Amino acid sequence: MTHIAAVEDWATDFDVLDPRYVTDPFSIWDDLRQTCPIAHTDRRKSSWLPTRYEDVTAIAHDIEHFSSLKVAVIPGDEDEDPENFDGPNLEYGLPPISSDPPLHTWTRRLLLPWFSHKRVDGYVPLTRDLCRRLVDGFAESGHADAAADYAQQIPVRVIAHILGVSPDLSDTFTSWVRDVLEFADDAERRQRGAEGLLNYFLGQLEESRQHPGDDLLSELLTTKVEGEPLDDGIVLGMAALALIAGVDTTWSAIGSSLWHLATHPDDRKRLVAEPELMPTAVEELLRAYSPVTMAREVTADIEYAGCPMKAGDKVLMNFPAANRDPEVFEHPDEVQLDRAHNRHVAFGSGIHRCAGSNLARMELQVALEEWLARIPDFSLAGGAEVTWAGGQVRGPRICPVVF
Repeated sequence: MTHIAAVEDWATDFDVLDPRYVTDPFSIWDDLRQTCPIAHTDRRKSSWLPTRYEDVTAIAHDIEHFSSLKVAVIPGDEDEDPENFDGPNLEYGLPPISSDPPLHTWTRRLLLPWFSHKRVDGYVPLTRDLCRRLVDGFAESGHADAAADYAQQIPVRVIAHILGVSPDLSDTFTSWVRDVLEFADDAERRQRGAEGLLNYFLGQLEESRQHPGDDLLSELLTTKVEGEPLDDGIVLGMAALALIAGVDTTWSAIGSSLWHLATHPDDRKRLVAEPELMPTAVEELLRAYSPVTMAREVTADIEYAGCPMKAGDKVLMNFPAANRDPEVFEHPDEVQLDRAHNRHVAFGSGIHRCAGSNLARMELQVALEEWLARIPDFSLAGGAEVTWAGGQVRGPRICPVVF
């Protein structure tokens, strides 16, 4: 892995992989909003980092000047020539998240029914049973890793069910997704994860053709758009997206929420005593610990808010910082479980707002409900170190707790 020098000036040389940023980005955002609300760096590639709600949402809605064809926060494989896989054409990327209209429009429309309120309600029993079985595995031991033993085990199995793939491969899927998202400076790990996912789904396409089921992958293989079946490359990209986007993001939200409750006993006790607060609390925890930062690519030279952005530059859609903007949220660094007005953008803004937001909310709520039902009193293990991942998706990867 390439050694990267420490940051000395966050306004002109920021690094979202700097350990200080991963551990505590909040104070850095606070300083930047006052001194340089849209920071810049030439590390890895010319990139911009807006920290205000107004700027993040404005850029998210300006699809003419800010393209979604390259959404990785850290430039890597997407900026190089793709590998020649023995399979479908991969030029489509991961639609709809890494596409612009018109491809974005109709691929998103195909996904939405699978994540509607009605469909998500149907996934609740599966999710609740899964959470209970996970808690059963450690409830009597008096300790657990809230991240690895619980949070990271839930979304991958729910998404496997939706895709119609084997939940027995959950640990393998998790490893591939982490390789793709969490090791941005390690090209070998990124490639290993990407190839693992792609090669698996190449085989799964044929399996689903021969033995179709009531699942997303099977439906995509039989869908026609304007009378033509979907290109295998589009099906492959959409399936990979469902797994990548639906796993690390949600387990990060669950893990961050459990970390918060472990370190804020008053909030934990209140949520146990007032379970009717859970839906509002979920929104507030999503706001305070938004896990995802996406990227946009500048399509042509443009000056935005005095910043001379060049074609090919990246703009990091800093949704987590937008959700801590004091101009929009009163006392933004306080978690208020009953916050009534909460226009957070944890799921993004504009045409690329997360299609799976209903599913993520459900998984987070059920995960917290089932944990607190069995383990209402818990805290961080004494002397234990919580390990956070950052960059594209921020959340705890190791979070030892005792109860």
